[in-house]
Amino acid sequence: MIILQGKGYRQVLKFVPMLILGIESSCDETGIALYDSASGLLSHALHSQVAMHAEYGGVVPELASRDHIRRVVPLLRSTLENAGKSLAEVDAIAYTRGPGLSGALLVGCAFAEALALALDKPTIPVHHLEGHLLSPLLSSDPPTFPFVALLVSGGHTQLMRVDGVGRYELLGETLDDAAGEAFDKSAKLLGLPYPGGALLSKLAEQGDPEKYTLPRPMLHSGDLSFSFSGLKTAVLTLVRERQAVAGEVLDEVFKADAARAFQEAIVEVLVKKSLKAMKQTGLKQLVVAGGVGANKQLRATLNDEARRKRFRVHYPELEFCTDNGAMIALAGCLRLQAGTPAKLAGDFAVQPRWPLMEMSVSGK
Repeated sequence: MIILQGKGYRQVLKFVPMLILGIESSCDETGIALYDSASGLLSHALHSQVAMHAEYGGVVPELASRDHIRRVVPLLRSTLENAGKSLAEVDAIAYTRGPGLSGALLVGCAFAEALALALDKPTIPVHHLEGHLLSPLLSSDPPTFPFVALLVSGGHTQLMRVDGVGRYELLGETLDDAAGEAFDKSAKLLGLPYPGGALLSKLAEQGDPEKYTLPRPMLHSGDLSFSFSGLKTAVLTLVRERQAVAGEVLDEVFKADAARAFQEAIVEVLVKKSLKAMKQTGLKQLVVAGGVGANKQLRATLNDEARRKRFRVHYPELEFCTDNGAMIALAGCLRLQAGTPAKLAGDFAVQPRWPLMEMSVSGK
């Protein structure tokens, strides 16, 4: 069912099944996907701009926007061809409205809305973080509602109770640097190239977990809030102490040991807070979503705790931990199934800053 809504206009349209086109362009990945409500994900294509931005040591918003423009049409053609579908068969177009880089969001929004106008199809603006939150539903072992969600994506670290699509209760969130930001900033302090977070995680596998001990920020705060800026400062102090003894150039053994110490600290905080949320809610399912959710040590530790304490933990497939069009198409489809009205095409507004809890029907 699609509820089409505009100014003074409301019409209920039925499509069985629904074929949703998803478009993601919030930052430095261009993602396109086709999701069928009856048979699931049909096809998706993704282009990462990592190689382009690496030359500058971080994402350059203007370059990101221009690259989205270059990639979106070829990716759409590839996705349709791989699925054996045509644009005429699409029932609605979902796209990321925010949060993200304004220019990058505008590319996806303008493309989706213009395409919808040309095809006379409705659109579904999707919250980027809701896409991540629901992405484990694409996995071969999807969770069922209700569950506790640990959302660790870029500048966001949040714990929430999820009772259904749009039924969210915020349990705790970061007060300053999120986990993903702490990974990237600490990687830069260790002299790792962009994108540093993933490289730090890989380097940590070679480190000695007993060599250094870093603080566990807010581990015993008594609530479910996070704060990782102090951990980043602790890494800076460790680096300066090492440089004072061994010189400016950091050796690889030190980098690996420091990376392991950082990862040990951040994983312990994320795991302990998640366990506290499970106990507080009484739920037996934990969902971990977002880029940091791909971290091997975090997954291994949570899996051990799940076996010990007898709860289930679910993750998105690794290919869906980063930004992608599949999660946007899925979120759009689930929103329609939950009764959220689709829009008449022609609204070109984006929301670079957009709290996820504004998507909650409970308003909590």
